[in-house]
Amino acid sequence: MGRVTERRRVIRIRDGAVSARPDTLVAEEPMEIRLNGKPLAVTMRTPGDDFALAAGFLVSEGVLGSADELANIVYCAGATEDGRNTYNVVDVRLAPGVPVPDVTLERNVYTTSSCGLCGKASLDAVRTTARHPLSDGPAGPMRLEPALLASLPDRLREAQRVFDRTGGLHAAALFSADGELLDAREDVGRHNAVDKIVGRALQQGLLPLSGTVLMVSGRASFELAQKAVMAGIPVLAAVSAPSSLAVDLAAETGLTLVGFLRGASMNVYAGEQRIVLRERAAND
Repeated sequence: MGRVTERRRVIRIRDGAVSARPDTLVAEEPMEIRLNGKPLAVTMRTPGDDFALAAGFLVSEGVLGSADELANIVYCAGATEDGRNTYNVVDVRLAPGVPVPDVTLERNVYTTSSCGLCGKASLDAVRTTARHPLSDGPAGPMRLEPALLASLPDRLREAQRVFDRTGGLHAAALFSADGELLDAREDVGRHNAVDKIVGRALQQGLLPLSGTVLMVSGRASFELAQKAVMAGIPVLAAVSAPSSLAVDLAAETGLTLVGFLRGASMNVYAGEQRIVLRERAAND
């Protein structure tokens, strides 16, 4: 819809010289997610892939687990004063027979571009609602070379088309066990970028995402570990630090969690059985 970026006037100062120029900014708008017509959540996001975002959000909430549980997603009421649709309200319709959660209670949440599912963090909640086991896939046990993992941040960065124009977006990318880029999404919120990947996978009937690696910009928070587990992704890697609760969740669920993935260096916080580890020689 051409709403991913916007132009604004900016005063630029370089080496004492002052000039006025237009600058390209990433767009940020609220999106209300409704479930069978009832309000469920509001998230601040970069417009685009809105249906995938809503579907991915519902996967992380344990509402959806497969494509056949989703009837359809549509834009609905949200008109401006001059009658134009804002495209900021989506309604997700569940397939007949799929249980509808009580959206009047704790499931009604507000998420920002930085926090995601604030307040809902609970190891027990993820453990009891996860639909998919963390499987290494039909090819057998995953054995990831550190060199392959080390290549992922640069490949994620190469996929950030809008970041090149704005410098203001997070990103997430899904890779196969042999390093093939399967999907990449950008958003002002890192959790939204992950939801867009997971939602697209659900729409395409690809859940669970066994044998894959999720690479994210920024830190690995509990919510991102949660989203990986709920989608059946066995490996989560981040360029920055994980939180303590993310590490706890990874250890309890069998998720491989890699942080501070920069250059040839990385920290493996959990699930090291999927990483090829070579001990340094005694005389090194």
